[in-house]
Amino acid sequence: MSHSRRPILDDLSAAIRTRHYSRRTEKAYAHWVLRFLRYHGVRPIEDLEAPEINAFLSHLAVKEKVAASTQSQARAALLFLFRHVLRRPLGTDEDTVAIVRARAPKHLPVVLSKAEVRSLLAAMRPPARTVAFLLYGGGLRLMEALRLRVHDLDAERGQLTVRAGKGNRDRITLYPAAAVGPVEEQLARARRLHERDLGRGAGHVPLPAALARKYPGATRAWEWQWVFPASRLHHSPRTGAGFRWPLHPSAVQRAIKEAARVADISRRASCHTLRHSFATHLLEDGYDLALLGFGCLPAPPGHID
Repeated sequence: MSHSRRPILDDLSAAIRTRHYSRRTEKAYAHWVLRFLRYHGVRPIEDLEAPEINAFLSHLAVKEKVAASTQSQARAALLFLFRHVLRRPLGTDEDTVAIVRARAPKHLPVVLSKAEVRSLLAAMRPPARTVAFLLYGGGLRLMEALRLRVHDLDAERGQLTVRAGKGNRDRITLYPAAAVGPVEEQLARARRLHERDLGRGAGHVPLPAALARKYPGATRAWEWQWVFPASRLHHSPRTGAGFRWPLHPSAVQRAIKEAARVADISRRASCHTLRHSFATHLLEDGYDLALLGFGCLPAPPGHID
């Protein structure tokens, strides 16, 4: 294998996609691998081992003062590179690399009151408002909500299926009764958009793993469409087929920030604030999060007052 940067990044992408990691993980790992190679300049990659990883990660903590989670992500990317791309696992060094650890912040997450959540949601408009309903009412992470497909919704059972969530794991969480109406309205909008796309020869969505090859027609099937499709139609550079990604997370993030300003919420509110508030309010209402598990039913039929 050539050890110039471009082939290494190509091999990294292939290894990540083979293991069905998310596009965000692929982008993040490529970023840190490139930063690592640039940090060590012209040195051949054959000379880079655990001490060089240690030096780079310590530099991130000491000189760049990155957050602990950022340093951990960089470490994971480099261990993945050595283990799965270069085929040079570091052995016990993977667990004992003596890096200077970035300090993890010791602060409590922001939790909104139920009244503040109601005010925040009232100040938002669809589709961001509908996404926020699911973040709070179902305890979803932002990307988990945006990657929901039509067949992941089960209003009859009050369940949502989260595919390839954190740790690449699937789970079932609650589908709050208060969110069913807004989601049905969103589905009606998404269906009209999908039918327009079909009429112009588009209407495709990316499918996980090799499903697109196994079931070619599924890329245009309604049940595989995003619940929250992006407004912009893209075209595949390889096939020319028109397809849509999910709604971009920044659209929801901006909407929540603006809604917090309009609702005069003085504390910092974000998408993840709604998830923390979900968990806290369930505990206050007497539910056992070990059973709910942010995923295991039984669960309350509706959580948003």
